[in-house]
Amino acid sequence: MAELESPNVMPKLITFLSSLLQRVAESNDLNCQFQPQKYSVFHGLTRPPISIQSYLERIFKYANCSPSCFVVAYVYLDRFAQRQPSLPLNSFNVHRLLITSVMVAAKFMDDKYYNNAYYAKVGGISTIEMNYLEVDFLFGLGFHLNVTPDTFHTFCSYLQREMILQPPSLAESSLKLGRSLKLHLCFNEDETSHQKQQLAA
Repeated sequence: MAELESPNVMPKLITFLSSLLQRVAESNDLNCQFQPQKYSVFHGLTRPPISIQSYLERIFKYANCSPSCFVVAYVYLDRFAQRQPSLPLNSFNVHRLLITSVMVAAKFMDDKYYNNAYYAKVGGISTIEMNYLEVDFLFGLGFHLNVTPDTFHTFCSYLQREMILQPPSLAESSLKLGRSLKLHLCFNEDETSHQKQQLAA
């Protein structure tokens, strides 16, 4: 989407995404007291001192990936949450999930991208940890990395609509996030029908 290339859009998108992820993490932090959750390589021992917004801004500043990578990373987080319901996004894992999803999106989408060691420095973790996170994330996604144009457009349209209609602090329903992600961001991607359409053409 050409709108993502506009210099004014990305800061708004980063702010909106970070606000959305912050609300999801806080909601799941409360839910973890009542529902058992498993721990994974994404789970930190303590909450990182850097806010989600500052972390996402840091990734945006240093990763030099295309703006579409942030939308694709969001798609990946949605898929991960749907496939891994016992690993809801929370304050202890959101930062590692973010850096990993953006890195994987950049590797899949962009012709030029930085290596894992660089992303590890941007994310404030070791290269070995970044490698483990990438492998676990890929298996968590079932290696389902392709994002169809329809899916990309659906996520972009949703984000555009939400950014226009609701200030980030007031958006309650965002991708049905609070209710179902243990935060399933919950778009129903019908990849198979899209693939059938492509084969028929």
